[in-house]
Amino acid sequence: MKQRINFRGINSAAVRMLPLLLMRWLPDGKRIANEFVARNPTRNDTKAGSFKIALSGAKAGVWSDFATGDSGSDPISLAAYLHNLSQGEAARQLAQMLDIKPEVEQ
Repeated sequence: MKQRINFRGINSAAVRMLPLLLMRWLPDGKRIANEFVARNPTRNDTKAGSFKIALSGAKAGVWSDFATGDSGSDPISLAAYLHNLSQGEAARQLAQMLDIKPEVEQ
């Protein structure tokens, strides 16, 4: 029987580590107020400004590239977008990076 991925738990753990994850994934980015701003590595983005990730509060992990309209609501969707992965594979890799179990306890 295939176990279900604990998307909620993985996202929750990732939000707590979000600044460190973003520095790893987007090393040229920087914090500006409550957002992390970086160049989008998935396209030929010449300057930071349109690719932003919320760092705190209820919207922590929400991200958008305002130049392309690409967006997501959590760290798993960001990892999937940045690394061209499915949501499930991004969740598994993020769980491994965070040293947590990817499956839902049954």
